Amino acid sequence: QLQALQAQCAARGGEASRLQALVGDLSRPGLGLASTPAADLVYHLGARFAWGLNRAEAQQVNVEGGLQVVRLASAIGARLVMVGGFMLENRVHQRQIGIDPDHPLDSPWARVYDRVGAYEASKLEAHYRAVALANELGVTWAAVHPATLCGHSETGELAAAQPLQALITNLAAGRLKAIPGSPAHWLPLVSVDFLAALLAALAQHPFHTGTSLLALDEHSPDLAGMVAGLAEGAGCAFASRYVPLPLLKGLLCLPGAEAVLQTRRESLAFIRRERYDTAATRQFAEAAGLIWPDIRQAIVRSGRYGSTAMHRTA
Repeated sequence: QLQALQAQCAARGGEASRLQALVGDLSRPGLGLASTPAADLVYHLGARFAWGLNRAEAQQVNVEGGLQVVRLASAIGARLVMVGGFMLENRVHQRQIGIDPDHPLDSPWARVYDRVGAYEASKLEAHYRAVALANELGVTWAAVHPATLCGHSETGELAAAQPLQALITNLAAGRLKAIPGSPAHWLPLVSVDFLAALLAALAQHPFHTGTSLLALDEHSPDLAGMVAGLAEGAGCAFASRYVPLPLLKGLLCLPGAEAVLQTRRESLAFIRRERYDTAATRQFAEAAGLIWPDIRQAIVRSGRYGSTAMHRTA
């Protein structure tokens, strides 16, 4: 997909000629690389994302692939930036599903996979095992844990595979009959352009091993506010009533319910009550000269972009 990516880069004002690629594969030995690249900084953003993954597939790509990236960084003497997810900063949730955040490698991982699904479990396992290996090999590493991706704050653009796009599609199609949870629940967001700027800043500013940045906009509204913003952008109505999460999870266990409701049970785990400490991220962003965009503006524009994209493909 290099040519398509270069065209996308050029269309946004970038210098596409500076974008190069090596063929590789997270599921293959040695990452499937024909030669060892030279680099002083490695970003690990690769993962197999899908709801309903089986454990073996998720572990092969997300866990073992991640460990291979750590070994690559060690072999070439590069610093490493790992991209995880905001649930890695939710110790309450981790304890609920059987992970001891203080001794994560001793956790009953088979049970964790059964409780939250292979995608989320493999992301959690991958992070803890990669950190342990990086520390063992002496790799200087930082971790960035993004919230759910919202579209670009100016254009609303968001990749079709992102979970928020599925919500926009359900909303625009009239399938969102109630808001999951309660007025206390929210889905933490970060605009994709701020996340990109934060990642880029790590290449320009020194960081120490163990730097952990939670890429989460603390001004993200509650779930009802988020849905209202998406509906405003999409130009559609939305239901203001709530459906309790335990009831919705139970309904989605019924045969065929996920297909009918266009909602996967695994995705509900990210709708939470807990709040998060973003002080370290705010401090780093300020030092790097980054400005948090207006998240409500990004939500409205995401709804507009997502609805338009849906009509283009209909």
